[in-house]
Amino acid sequence: MQTALKSNTSIEEIIENFSFLEEWEDRYGYLIELGRDLNELPEDARTDTNKVQGCVSQVWLLPSVEEEVSETQKRIHFLGASDAHIVSGLVAIALALFSNRTPAEILSTDEHETFSAIGLQEHLTPQRSNGLRSMVQRIKDLAQAAQ
Repeated sequence: MQTALKSNTSIEEIIENFSFLEEWEDRYGYLIELGRDLNELPEDARTDTNKVQGCVSQVWLLPSVEEEVSETQKRIHFLGASDAHIVSGLVAIALALFSNRTPAEILSTDEHETFSAIGLQEHLTPQRSNGLRSMVQRIKDLAQAAQ
């Protein structure tokens, strides 16, 4: 199963890396770097079905379900992409947080805690914050449907 990020960077590593960067200009640079680390989303997956509604930038999420975790559990893996550099970084953070988890784990994850640890709320424009919320809601909707 393909991972969301080429480097396989965990959400814990991302949070730690953000904590080392004091200036938000450096953090935006790291966000862009994370976006470049996303595994390639095939062009044929950039469809209206996979598009996240509510984002000003274009964002696509492609879920795949791995049924073999156990008889009753499955894992959801995501690939994602955006047409904007910073938003691609937000996609990378969301996928590091939610990809390769069971639907129950996804639904019980408190994304606000993670985003607060990074300091995203106070440094994103309202449009990007709304887009991030839409992305997380789409991931949680897909997890709910997979249960």
